[in-house]
Amino acid sequence: MKILHATIKGEGFPLLILHGYFGMSDNWKTLGNKFSESYQTHLIDQRNHGRSFHEDEFNYEVLVEDLYNYIQEHQLKKVHIIGHSMGGKTAMLFAVTYPELVDKLIVVDIAPRNYEPHHNAILAALNSVDFSVENTRTLVDKKLSVLIPDAGVRQFLLKNVYWKEKGQLAFRFNLESLTENNPNVGEALPSFTFFEGDTLFLKGDKSDYITQNEYPIIEAHFSNAKIVEIQKAGHWLHAENPKQFYDEVINFLK
Repeated sequence: MKILHATIKGEGFPLLILHGYFGMSDNWKTLGNKFSESYQTHLIDQRNHGRSFHEDEFNYEVLVEDLYNYIQEHQLKKVHIIGHSMGGKTAMLFAVTYPELVDKLIVVDIAPRNYEPHHNAILAALNSVDFSVENTRTLVDKKLSVLIPDAGVRQFLLKNVYWKEKGQLAFRFNLESLTENNPNVGEALPSFTFFEGDTLFLKGDKSDYITQNEYPIIEAHFSNAKIVEIQKAGHWLHAENPKQFYDEVINFLK
């Protein structure tokens, strides 16, 4: 059985953090360090991301089983979970599947509804990179810029570029599987699934992933949900307003 890669810091009640699509646990390092002052913080790489294993199969059912195996491997009885975007979808499905393992749930800027695939330009850009030609970070960035004009998005993606061996760059994520299974990433939480535990939804005030329209579906699945807006932040609210993000999470957990 393959176990997800994670960085574990601090002591106390376990807090598991799940990154989003094309992300990795490193994206959460700064906040993870802060959370580790109060909790045993697990920064997890989901399959096909970061330093975790690569598999052809990629959907929320297997991501949930990966997380279950991780919790068993580390002999954790009950956990808090923070999940951002794709990680939020994993966290929601995990909570309705294994409610007895989840104490408090925090879902970051994603709702339980279906989202149409909208990463096509990013996938096309990533697949256009030929590492035998684009053999420096600067050249990779230049190649990505043809289809991704936003420098912030490119910087986020470039964190996944590493030296696989001397003179040979590669992506940490499993691009083939992510491309193949891209439609699965937007999937809705199955109907008639419920989690009655304490749940916090955090949304960016500049993001359109959670709007007033999503409130009824959130309440239908999560009867004990609270929805809080993070100011001056878009979809990457934990990076754009880390102070308010941290405060909201800590107050909710305590």
